[in-house]
Amino acid sequence: MTVTLTFAEWTSYATDHRRRVDALLAGHLERRQRREAHPVEDFLFTYYPTRPNQLRVWHPGPGVRLLGATQYDGRRGYRYVDGAATVDPAEVERRADSIRWIRRLLAATLDRQAQFGCFGLHEWAMVYRTADVRHESWPLRLGSEGTDQVVESHKIACSHFDAFRFFTDSARPRNVLQPTRESQPQLEQGGCLHANMDLYKWAYKLSPLIPSELVADCFAFAREIRTLDMRASPYDLSELGYRPITVETPEGRAEYAALQRAFADRAAPLRQRLLEECDRLLALA
Repeated sequence: MTVTLTFAEWTSYATDHRRRVDALLAGHLERRQRREAHPVEDFLFTYYPTRPNQLRVWHPGPGVRLLGATQYDGRRGYRYVDGAATVDPAEVERRADSIRWIRRLLAATLDRQAQFGCFGLHEWAMVYRTADVRHESWPLRLGSEGTDQVVESHKIACSHFDAFRFFTDSARPRNVLQPTRESQPQLEQGGCLHANMDLYKWAYKLSPLIPSELVADCFAFAREIRTLDMRASPYDLSELGYRPITVETPEGRAEYAALQRAFADRAAPLRQRLLEECDRLLALA
């Protein structure tokens, strides 16, 4: 079934989307003009490659014709025929293998029981026994020696390859798992903060073939998760207004696990929506 939107209809949707994204981006863009780095919010634009201007563009997803949408003519993922722009089935076919891989990962993660015993110690393992810390402008709450003691006195149980690959050489053998890119579909689980942040990654990798509303939902969700991620980190970010979650204490670990469970509950429907979009696209292919 194909839906046709008039010029007035789709431009209204596009304007609403741009306003929503602009509100989410405002702080980042203001700091960028001042050349100020931010250890929490910049992550979504340094680790993930999507640029602010790309997020601002509205995409309707498959099965929608945009009348008079000449600005989509020639844009990757679209074809412009008979005065209307639509998702190009040829682009879907070209990316079918990638879509299948993403679908496989999303489905496996949904089916796997979530785990809540890592307590955010992946960030601690990234600075274990090294002076080369990622956020060098911000002090470690417990200092280098205290941070190393936390790593050495707790079980490190990171299941996410893209977090594990940033562990220091000394920290990697301490992890109970040794994740690889190949084992990602076998290890990814819905309690992991980074796996849930990565819903944004899978959304923008599927873009512009899926609705921008879903991409923006995943982006906003990732911003929230990143805040928890860094509050539980070894860095002292109190100057930025972030109250630390002291995962080195029983009270802090309980607080972290409760917030982690809440994010896992919210991630599941987003993951399901992304999976359904993969199915829609594969039906076209």
